[in-house]
Amino acid sequence: MSDTSPIQDGHTHEDEAIAGATRDIAEVPAVEVITTTAVHLMSAAAVKVGLADDPEHQTDLDEARKLIDALAGLVTASAAHLGDQHARSLRDGLRSLQLAFREASPFPDEIGKGPGEKYTGPVN
Repeated sequence: MSDTSPIQDGHTHEDEAIAGATRDIAEVPAVEVITTTAVHLMSAAAVKVGLADDPEHQTDLDEARKLIDALAGLVTASAAHLGDQHARSLRDGLRSLQLAFREASPFPDEIGKGPGEKYTGPVN
């Protein structure tokens, strides 16, 4: 009979899972982590800006603004490290979201004041 209790065994399995995930993430290149994060931000922002299945119930422009700001900061800060191909497609997606936000807004921000524009410059 083992001298470990089921609770200790649970922690052992949990610790092993965390160690496995840490090993996995250690093998992922930074560019992949950045682009994956950007895609998640883009997807969430698209839903919140009303570009999903049920815009009537899913649109939340306040949440979309936060997501677009975060995306713009990430894309701007990491563009030099991503290479032209990755950076260009992320910038295009970001710009599309910024324009969609402006179209969805009942009172659009003035040019240069929209979400993420302090990082990207004016979008029109």
